[in-house]
Amino acid sequence: MGYYVRVLSTSTDCVPVSVLHSALEKDNLEATLSIQQGTSSDWIHLILSHSAGREIASIERNPVEEKSLGSEELAEFAEQVAECNPPNAAKWLVEYFSRIRCIYAFQILAGAYHENGWEILDNVRECIRLAAPSILQADNEGFTNEAGYHILWQFNEAVEGDWWMAVLQDGQWVPFEMNLGNREQRQSFFRGQIPKGARLP
Repeated sequence: MGYYVRVLSTSTDCVPVSVLHSALEKDNLEATLSIQQGTSSDWIHLILSHSAGREIASIERNPVEEKSLGSEELAEFAEQVAECNPPNAAKWLVEYFSRIRCIYAFQILAGAYHENGWEILDNVRECIRLAAPSILQADNEGFTNEAGYHILWQFNEAVEGDWWMAVLQDGQWVPFEMNLGNREQRQSFFRGQIPKGARLP
């Protein structure tokens, strides 16, 4: 099935290919966006590639409509996150899903791991995320809030490394950087608390 990252947007408006190209050019990133289905202003499927041709990602735009793929994905996400930690973040997400109007699904391809493939992919993903209030989802990782901080734990047990997270306290998201492999910090996050030793912005 492959590995996916997604932008869950509150807007029905399609982010035009010309806007995505401009974002890449602004950061001096050389890449191509080929339209597989739709038009440049109303596309359904794109292929993001290195200029030399190696494919980085297959990008599908799925509007959230009744009985659509987008609405089915949201229903699956709501079911998946219900038992995840922290509980107040899971509750926030399920409520936020009602605002989602479009899902941009990035299937990661081999070119993402070639040269600056991830930088190119992140540029396009961020351009779409910033076009309207949106959150991110990554397979086997979890979800972010609108600011891009990770708020729900769906990592596997062996995960390690520093990661920017946020917990919901008194209705506000509080960001911090924690060590995903630190068990004590992990348990604090599960409870919706800022872990001891976490680095604040």
